[in-house]
Amino acid sequence: MMISNDTALMAHLLRRAGFGATRNELEEYLALGYEGAVEALLHPSEPNNMPDDLIRRYHVEQSELRDLPGSAAYWMYRMVTTSCPLEEKTALFWHGLFATGYAKLNQARSLLNQVDMFRRSGMGSFEDLLVDLSKDPAMIVWLDNNENHGEAINENYGRELLELFSMGIGNYTEDDIKECSRAFTGWTLGNAEYMSIRAAKDSIWPYGRIAWHFDYRDEDHDDGEKTFLGETGNFNGEDIIAIIAKQESTAQFVATRLFQFFAADEITEFGDKAIQAMMATYFSSGYEIRDMLRTLFNSDYFKSEEARYARVKNPVEMVVGAIRMAGSYQNPALGIENVSRNMLFMGQGLLQPPTVEGWHEGSEWIDSGALVERVNFVAKELSNVKSPGVRSIIDRLEADADAGVLDPVGLADGCLDLLGPIEVSEATRFVLVEYAARQGDLDLKGHQQGDEAEQRVGNMLRLVAATREYQLA
Repeated sequence: MMISNDTALMAHLLRRAGFGATRNELEEYLALGYEGAVEALLHPSEPNNMPDDLIRRYHVEQSELRDLPGSAAYWMYRMVTTSCPLEEKTALFWHGLFATGYAKLNQARSLLNQVDMFRRSGMGSFEDLLVDLSKDPAMIVWLDNNENHGEAINENYGRELLELFSMGIGNYTEDDIKECSRAFTGWTLGNAEYMSIRAAKDSIWPYGRIAWHFDYRDEDHDDGEKTFLGETGNFNGEDIIAIIAKQESTAQFVATRLFQFFAADEITEFGDKAIQAMMATYFSSGYEIRDMLRTLFNSDYFKSEEARYARVKNPVEMVVGAIRMAGSYQNPALGIENVSRNMLFMGQGLLQPPTVEGWHEGSEWIDSGALVERVNFVAKELSNVKSPGVRSIIDRLEADADAGVLDPVGLADGCLDLLGPIEVSEATRFVLVEYAARQGDLDLKGHQQGDEAEQRVGNMLRLVAATREYQLA
């Protein structure tokens, strides 16, 4: 199967900067040219996602968004229907890196507020993002900064800010953690005390299920002199973050994590050159994530054959990509909660990372149980010939066929092309062609919804979903 390099490269970009693309979407981006497509992705406009009033008409629980299933489903609707995929993909990246979970918070609205913050700030300055994160109520409760007082520090947030969110182990001392934590005393919730008193009387929830807000309490802040990473002053939280942001180790940390999420699970010598270029951009741009991603997407590494299919799709990418390809859930449907639950069975529950470390990614997404869930979900979505996206694939296959008739090679190659295009090994392609050949040529002339000809296409799409290559991005 011959695929033009422009088409294959654009499909690769849209798998990484989004959730894959239908053929119509791919052609729209191809009309912009590669660099034009990169810029369009990096500068999201109106997302045109499913409006809240329509969602709430069918999902009462998504009016308040207090519980976990409805809130995860609400984000699913946004990812499935947005016309700004990189905005959602970046929010998902930060959700995994700055992992904050429902299990402790018992407050999903604040988690979704955090995701909104990732949309607003996630492609801007990393320094500004860390300030926003430090003021985020969900993070404050998740890592106990509401228990961090001038007279008695709590080190949880200070430790993870350095270890997991910015610099990485080995680039600071235990004293730096203490001094960092002192600087964040007084950064707390504005409504914590009132709600804790009320909650003790009539609620099982420690602060009540209301949307928290940030409050800075000067009287609870340690304003004494602090020494952090070799600098001394009466530092507050913003000062600490300014020092963190200018560290070489921070540039290395951010560039590496962006690379592993958007480019490849493993870092080769060629890939490391892209990371070094991203680090240079980190400093030259004033810590701008958007500029770092531009450097990555336009790098020789990212455009190379080595970078293609170098990542295992995470469950959200698998599920959202399949739904967008099939064209399902474009209108409210009660099954959306089951979809988000399916991702949990695959190992990635939205709004419920297992620990503050987030999810272990790459090949760890695949085990015997998770693989069955992945294949079954995608196979079901892509074989449903009633779905508009699948119907579009069938219509394109008919239009591209000679007089509406496809031989086994044409059926296999056509499905691989319209689902990606997806490049597969000769062994995989042999199996697909052999399967198609069992029933001979496929005549799509005059096909009707759900007839035998269409079911043959659905079965081929189902089989492609089970290939090793489909599990990769």
